[in-house]
Amino acid sequence: MTRTRIGVIGVGYLGKFHAQKYMANPEVELVGVADLNPAYAAEVAAVCHTTPFADYRELLAQVEAVSVVVPTSLHHEVASACLLAGKDVMLEKPMTTTLVEADALIALADQGKRILQVGHIEQYNPAILAMTEHLTQPLFIESHRIHVFKPRGLDVDVVLDLMIHDIDIILSLVKSPIASMHAVGMPVFTQTTDIANVRLIFANGCTANLTVSRVSRENIRRLRIFQPHSFLAVDYGKKEITVIKPGKELDENGMPQEEVISSCYLHQDALELELADFVRNIRNRTQPKVSGREGRLALAVAQEIMAGIKEHADTHSQLLNG
Repeated sequence: MTRTRIGVIGVGYLGKFHAQKYMANPEVELVGVADLNPAYAAEVAAVCHTTPFADYRELLAQVEAVSVVVPTSLHHEVASACLLAGKDVMLEKPMTTTLVEADALIALADQGKRILQVGHIEQYNPAILAMTEHLTQPLFIESHRIHVFKPRGLDVDVVLDLMIHDIDIILSLVKSPIASMHAVGMPVFTQTTDIANVRLIFANGCTANLTVSRVSRENIRRLRIFQPHSFLAVDYGKKEITVIKPGKELDENGMPQEEVISSCYLHQDALELELADFVRNIRNRTQPKVSGREGRLALAVAQEIMAGIKEHADTHSQLLNG
């Protein structure tokens, strides 16, 4: 079988892992890696036994598809060039900084009949994949994504950096429009929002409460879903899912005993699953689980949340600036 020729553009912290996963995939030929920092490109190329490029345009001439893992502010520029060159694109989240840029990328992909997949990696977390069979009708959702502060990803605020993962997951679970939202947030270590909370109320009655922070001494990534007759808990980091529901047996008080199902999937790697799916989409010409349209929807909600945070901050500026 002919291997798919792929390159990676941007091999900083996350991009190097893209290169490693492609190198290990027997269906892929990792043609090269490109980075504005020649030292990064050379180092990753040496580890992955491929060719370094200082200019990603030179790499484009030799590949069928690329992963674009550059800073978010450059997503539109680089992904546009790749799509115009006729390449399929795996674009890290958030897909762009504006909806206008997102619409432009979607249009380019449609016009050229190219794959545009957005890197919402939590969709490939094995615990999330396993959760699907237990879902019925989510009525209340709680999401916590708390990270230790790191000096990367700071070109965007915490909503676009971290919360957008949870927005994407929840939008895929609740098949209903958002009826209202209330968002609050504030900067702590940076000039942008570092901690935020939003309460989303959907037209079908489901409520979702999302909290995100990049100022913590520990990492917590958890999702809890309450629905009729069952409760689901997901630990993203541990790749664990726990399902609790009433059992058939009764306790001494005549109440149903809990039936608990727990599963752990530490042997599975979300990025590996995500990039393998990208390769399948290239080879089969199938639409991604998270295409440009799903990426745009998550971006639109994230931007509305950011606007809500700004409105709240402006209204309570004396308190927040005190």
